[in-house]
Amino acid sequence: MGLEISGLEFAYKKEKVLRGVSFSADYGELVCLLGGNGAGKTTLFRNILGFLRSYRGTIRIDGQDSKTLSPRSLARKIAYIPQSHVQTFNYSVLLTVMMGLNPAINSIRGPLPAQEVLARQALVTLGIEGLADRGFAEISGGERQLTLIARALVQNSRLLIMDEPTANLDYGNQIRVMKKIQEIAKSGYLVIESTHNPEHAFFFADRVIVLKDGRIYVDGKPSEALDAACLENIYHIPVEVPTLSLSDRTVRVCVPRF
Repeated sequence: MGLEISGLEFAYKKEKVLRGVSFSADYGELVCLLGGNGAGKTTLFRNILGFLRSYRGTIRIDGQDSKTLSPRSLARKIAYIPQSHVQTFNYSVLLTVMMGLNPAINSIRGPLPAQEVLARQALVTLGIEGLADRGFAEISGGERQLTLIARALVQNSRLLIMDEPTANLDYGNQIRVMKKIQEIAKSGYLVIESTHNPEHAFFFADRVIVLKDGRIYVDGKPSEALDAACLENIYHIPVEVPTLSLSDRTVRVCVPRF
């Protein structure tokens, strides 16, 4: 089992944010994490990543208690993909990806030729090898997000935590990025991504976990777990969740009722 969380509780001073969160997930899964603002999604990620360690309960990665792992050891197991951003310095796409090798790079010797090969292979995997010499600040938002995912892949960590990876992307780039994320999960990674878009869960995820008031509200297959009552409860608007028949499959969508 890749990730096991049991009885996780966390508070900022006296304000409880997580309340007995328990779930497990394995490699090969794409898990979408949904919930309204303040539900506890970011705090859950920060606990898993080791940024916040004063939690109660246990977090195990590959059977190891994460509190027993050093930051470097944790970085070998988990890679974090933030929302797309522009770097202070306009490093090339290739150099940006190679930054994911920091846990493995000798600080004196620097990166080896074989490590550059790994970075270029990650670019090929994401279909952006033609951007290798472009400046990170000069490419589109979707291309920047794929670059950050490539950076995570070279870290060689099989658990990927993604914080709203398609935020601020146009519709086409959202779909392109989500398809790549789905392919990565199917290749043997465990991907847990937060999103505010129920369609991402319906179209791409194997599983959805919904947080509400710091607790798991639902956990299951998106087509079964995300119904109108659930979505209305977490987003506080009336919705319908119809099923659409496409040429090759059926999908559910979330439609607001005005």
